[in-house]
Amino acid sequence: MHTLQRPRLSWLTRLTVALAATASLTGVAGINPASASVYSSCTISRCSDARSADGIWAGKGYPTSSGWYSWPDGKYNYTGGQFFNREGQLPSGATYYEYDVYSRAKGASRDAYRIVVNRSTRVTWFSPNHYTDFYKL
Repeated sequence: MHTLQRPRLSWLTRLTVALAATASLTGVAGINPASASVYSSCTISRCSDARSADGIWAGKGYPTSSGWYSWPDGKYNYTGGQFFNREGQLPSGATYYEYDVYSRAKGASRDAYRIVVNRSTRVTWFSPNHYTDFYKL
């Protein structure tokens, strides 16, 4: 009995196929796998925390230099400086700055909760998942 064998693909062919698959999954091929959602209001949990943090940052004049700032609870909070809106999810033509919502010990790791502020209009956006979604406060 004679069986047919499939031809073996060369390592270069296998590598090319693997790279093409990876590129299509990660957006390297110009495909945007997931874009942020932008909402006109904030009614999800933690919106009140974001509003509170926004008020404190506003009281500090929305600092533009990244770094640690003292917080009313005796801990610290961090601002990363300018947010460049590279994905274009927020309205264009503005200069935005990003601020953490939750305080912690100075130097501790950052979490995913951010507010992003247009300093000229003071319109603030809350992102509970590190810029995957934006909720207008």
